[in-house]
Parts: sequence; C-alpha cells; structure tokens
Amino acid sequence: MIKEIQLPLKLANQLLHLAQISPEHEICGLISAKNGLAKHCYPIDNVAEPPTHQFLLDAHQQITALTQMRKKGEALFAIYHSHPTAPAQPSKDDIRLSTYPDALNIIISLNTKGILEMHCFKFELESAIEIPLALRDDR
Repeated sequence: MIKEIQLPLKLANQLLHLAQISPEHEICGLISAKNGLAKHCYPIDNVAEPPTHQFLLDAHQQITALTQMRKKGEALFAIYHSHPTAPAQPSKDDIRLSTYPDALNIIISLNTKGILEMHCFKFELESAIEIPLALRDDR
C-alpha cells in the first residue's frame, strides 16, 4: 500500500484556487504523473446535475486530457474534485461511481472556515483508504 503521496506545492495551490473560484459547484479534473510524481492539473468541466453536490467529468474533455498526458509521456495519477459544503471525505457516491481503480482521489473541501482542506484516498472494494498527503516545494 502507498505510504504517502507527495504533491508539488504549486499544483496544490492550483487545486485550491480552482475550488475557491467556484464555491457554489464541485470542480473536477485529472492530475497526471511522470515517473510516479504528480506533474500537471487538467481541469475538466463538471457536467453533473446538480453540480452543487456531485461531479461528472465532461467526457470529451476527459479524453482530450488523457490524450495530452500520453503525448507528454505522463499517466493518470489522480482524479480531483471539491466539496463546497461538505468535508474532504468521500461520499458513498464518490466511491460507488469511481471508474479508475488505479487512480488516487483527491478531495478539496471549502466547508472549513478560512482554511481549505485537501485529502487523498484510494478507493477499494466500496471503501476509501486515506493516504497521507505531503506538499513538496519544487522551486
């Protein structure tokens, strides 16, 4: 099992910013990796109805992002989404509707007062295992 995930500080800040600029709706997208290290964020439109309490990646944008990753020699690392009014814990639907068993799942919460919260999970057999998330400064 994975002991810890390292996320570049720049990438973490990008995810938090995306969540902050869309406080009414869940944001979502993909994160790529190269040589096991998270590299790029691919924001994807949330086409769920309603987007306030669930997410669904736009299929066309998802395929485009995966194609761009392959061209760069990268692989899918994680799927991210936000919870505007709930903690950064997976819902039963988040786990049930997960379609990439090898990808990690990063959830950002705007539900805390003044502090953004981000947690990483591995979904397995209808359960979520939290994996510690560490930020690294790649300056």
